[in-house]
Parts: sequence; structure tokens; C-alpha cells
Amino acid sequence: MARILVVDDSPTETEAFRSMLEKNGHEVLTAENGADGVALARKEKPDVVLMDIVMPGLNGFQATRQLTKDPETQHIPVIIVTTKDQETDRVWGKRQGASGYLVKPVAEATLLSEIASVMAG
Repeated sequence: MARILVVDDSPTETEAFRSMLEKNGHEVLTAENGADGVALARKEKPDVVLMDIVMPGLNGFQATRQLTKDPETQHIPVIIVTTKDQETDRVWGKRQGASGYLVKPVAEATLLSEIASVMAG
């Protein structure tokens, strides 16, 4: 299956994603903030990044922009996964280069479907 990087500052959310993904055969990498997420993505080259928005330091929009503009990581699809449910947030996320946008809490089937969709191109 896929190697998926979860970038989220909430240990509870990170563990929920890890549990869902590992149960479905995916390998999970984690980072607690945007800067660590960008560094880990550059080093590990995961298949997909799940990116929270509201984090200390480099937020998810900024981290997504860095990943999608960097020739080393621009091929990695980023799915924003956040509690921010405004249309303006969705539009801004897409403008930063995100391939997908999901609102927490995310149903397991929805998450897996979105991952499969962005990996298929």
C-alpha cells in the first residue's frame, strides 16, 4: 500500500489517522508541525501527505505551498485535513497546491477514497 505522512499537532488526531491507515495496510510517518512535515517529506518522499492547517510555526497552507512548489516534492499529493470548513479555506488550500481537502472528523471510507483518488492522479 502507500507510505503516508500525517502532519498534525494533535496527538489524538495523529493516532486516529495512524490507526485507520495501518489497519488498511498503509505505512504511516508523522510530524507534529509544518516545518517538520516539510523536512520529513523531503527526506522520506511519502506517497501522500495528510496536512492539518492550524499548527504552531509554519501552518498547513504554508507547508503545502512549500511542498507543491519544490521540484523535489511537487509530485507528492497533499490532502488538507482540517476542522476549517469555510469555502474560502478550501479555495485557498487548492491555490497552495493541495490535491484534496477533507474536513475533520473524517470517516475512514472517505479518507481511504480520497487517498486512492489523489494517488491515481
